[in-house]
Amino acid sequence: MIRCLFLVLAMMLMAAPAFAVNPDEVLADPALEARARALSAELRCMVCQNQSIDDSNADLAKDLRLLVRERITDGDSDEAVLNYIVSRYGEFVLLKPRFSMKTGLLWGAPVLLVLAGGLSLLFLARRRAGKPTGSKLTAEEQAQLTELLKK
Repeated sequence: MIRCLFLVLAMMLMAAPAFAVNPDEVLADPALEARARALSAELRCMVCQNQSIDDSNADLAKDLRLLVRERITDGDSDEAVLNYIVSRYGEFVLLKPRFSMKTGLLWGAPVLLVLAGGLSLLFLARRRAGKPTGSKLTAEEQAQLTELLKK
């Protein structure tokens, strides 16, 4: 029973996120370290591309973590640190990109396309609703119909 419990506990600990920040990178001031961790969580590792630099073990991620901490200790604000890193690596380094005309088009285009498709289907359906379908009845068919309706 204890062995099973230990196995479950070990599995749960393996599933927990492993932070890659090394002890030698940690700042002495807890407030500055908290700022550095918050900023590191917003920056993408350019090697792993789906992890923050806080979670990545890549050398580039370590360099970026050190750069963030260096800029913070130099007195830069959070926004200044992000602007500096974005100026060097581009918008792709941000896990949550800033809103701009490009991102607006990227996220707005599918909505606009769905709306345009819906409107075109609506107009097509309205145009078809007013037009009769099929051909007119011949005189013989009209006579048969009249005879059936009289019964």
